[in-house]
Amino acid sequence: MRDFTARPEDGLVWISGASSGIGRALALKLAGEGYKVAVTARSHEKLVELQAEASGLAGSIIVLDGDVTDAEDMEHIMASIEYEHGTLAMAVLNAGVYLPVHAEDLNRADFEKSFAVNLSGVVNCLLPAVRHMKAKGQGQIAIVSSVTGYGGLPTGAAYGATKAALINMAESLKFDLDKMGIRIQLICPGFVDTPATRKNAFPMPSLVSTDEAAQQIAAGLKSQAFEISFPRRFTMMLKLARMLPYSAYFMVVNRVTGWRERPSSAGHHPATPHPAE
Repeated sequence: MRDFTARPEDGLVWISGASSGIGRALALKLAGEGYKVAVTARSHEKLVELQAEASGLAGSIIVLDGDVTDAEDMEHIMASIEYEHGTLAMAVLNAGVYLPVHAEDLNRADFEKSFAVNLSGVVNCLLPAVRHMKAKGQGQIAIVSSVTGYGGLPTGAAYGATKAALINMAESLKFDLDKMGIRIQLICPGFVDTPATRKNAFPMPSLVSTDEAAQQIAAGLKSQAFEISFPRRFTMMLKLARMLPYSAYFMVVNRVTGWRERPSSAGHHPATPHPAE
């Protein structure tokens, strides 16, 4: 028996963090395939622009403003979907923030905000979505993690911790959700070409465009795969590297990134979107 795969006629798709990056590109991709897509972010203006851009597509965009760190906000969005727009067939929990962490300048706020958006933000969307899908007897949920969740990387102490937690969360939930008729998937992108990544001062192997990322994710959502990861060769290399003994792993990461030769960081680093989101 095949797991449930949401089709346009099954109901809405809800995408969090849809005002830019992968979330925005995926919303347009799915709307182009005929889906009705509810988009959530804090920026009303950007969501309205997205809605206008989708006006000529086979599907449509519904703007539902909200902050994923506010659990009550997400409950209201789910209520709006239920009572105003119909059945929620799929949820893509994508909202995320990347705050680089340097041990020379540790800041509690970097960790707290990362956990609030990337981890608690997913939970705040997940709970009402699962409750709705449980009542309907079917549904599809995709959690956007990152290849940085596979193993520790420079500047990723906060971001990588949240993404590793999301990988474990998705794996753990699958056992029970399978029995409830709710399909869960894990999305682990590599580097994606966004305005944020263009400011990075280090090489980004296997860089893909947001459109390519959206195509990969859209195809993966229709497949029977649990994990959607891309680019395939790059993600496999990272997985294999994580199987090395720690001494070899740290040596390889230092060599590939050139991190050991970099000067120590001084001063606090401002928030920027993560390259994969």
